[in-house]
Amino acid sequence: MITTARMHRANRGSHFRAYGLHASNPAQIDPFLGIDHAWMSAPTFPPHPHAGFSAVTYLFLDSETGIANRDSQGNSTLIQPGGLHWTAAGRGVVHEENPAVRGSTVHLLQIFVNLPSERQDAAPFALTLAPQDVPVVQRPGARVRVPLGSFGGVHSPLTPPTDVTLLDISLEAGAELALPLTAGQRAFVMPIFGSAEVDGESFSLDNLGVPILPVANEAMTHKLVAWSGAAKVAVFIGEPLGQPVLSNGPMAFASQKSLNAAAAAYHRGDLGTL
Repeated sequence: MITTARMHRANRGSHFRAYGLHASNPAQIDPFLGIDHAWMSAPTFPPHPHAGFSAVTYLFLDSETGIANRDSQGNSTLIQPGGLHWTAAGRGVVHEENPAVRGSTVHLLQIFVNLPSERQDAAPFALTLAPQDVPVVQRPGARVRVPLGSFGGVHSPLTPPTDVTLLDISLEAGAELALPLTAGQRAFVMPIFGSAEVDGESFSLDNLGVPILPVANEAMTHKLVAWSGAAKVAVFIGEPLGQPVLSNGPMAFASQKSLNAAAAAYHRGDLGTL
């Protein structure tokens, strides 16, 4: 049975607005911890730490500029519209992301992906995918970009530490698209613009609903339809990790001991600075 999670709106002045999905019950969207669908046109978040999970940034192609990303490991990357950057925070890293051109708007997804418990204390690292390297699948009335995972016989070039799929799907009015899941996978669908339905359950930005499909006991296919004009959606697919989530906000671990250690390391300055 499809359940529905609710997004919330967040604004930081005129330069940042977002629709956020952060489940009060982490098991609801496991292995994801949260998603922000946002527009940003000026620096919003000062350098801040992450530990125990991955912070992933994906820019939609309609972004007016890129994102300047840098971290305390010495990585400095310009994420271009249509590109993706994955920061596996592991035992801890400090980073920041700002629009490359102040006043120009970046349209993005900020995706927080849990790490398997055995990788949460590993050294941090980063992965980057250029826009031209994102595979694209064409179907009647549908265009699917595949920055993470696989769909329709194509695979993202990235091999992240948590195996997840992200699909950026554009649908013409009335178009239908089959979404196959393998046994053990969960999926949820976030509206980016327009109205759509999955297996007959409608959703849109207006009602802030995010349909969550049940974990598949066997391989199955769901039907996505744009039913009142063109629509864009983001589909998130992954196999639940089924591990505890203990969080203090910017950090999340499967054990209190690891969470406390990462927080103490940050306050000592061991995660580095920017």
